[in-house]
Amino acid sequence: MSISVSSALATASVAANSPSTSAAQKVQQPTNQPTANSADTVKLTVAQQVDQLYNQGQAVSQIASNLSLTVTAVNSYLGNFGSTG
Repeated sequence: MSISVSSALATASVAANSPSTSAAQKVQQPTNQPTANSADTVKLTVAQQVDQLYNQGQAVSQIASNLSLTVTAVNSYLGNFGSTG
């Protein structure tokens, strides 16, 4: 699971919607900006993914299915030893 954040897209959309910018300014894109999938991407560990999905309200069995894990493994990541979900 990856989460991407890009300020280049927000800047471009603000510039495109601004009435004071000319057509030439709207077309220009910054050339030194990294792509949305490079510097601003965070790779979560399996443990972090399990924790995030659990905190979002997913059941242990759903998390296990979504991440191709066993229910026992998900419970282990959550510290729920002996629980089923």
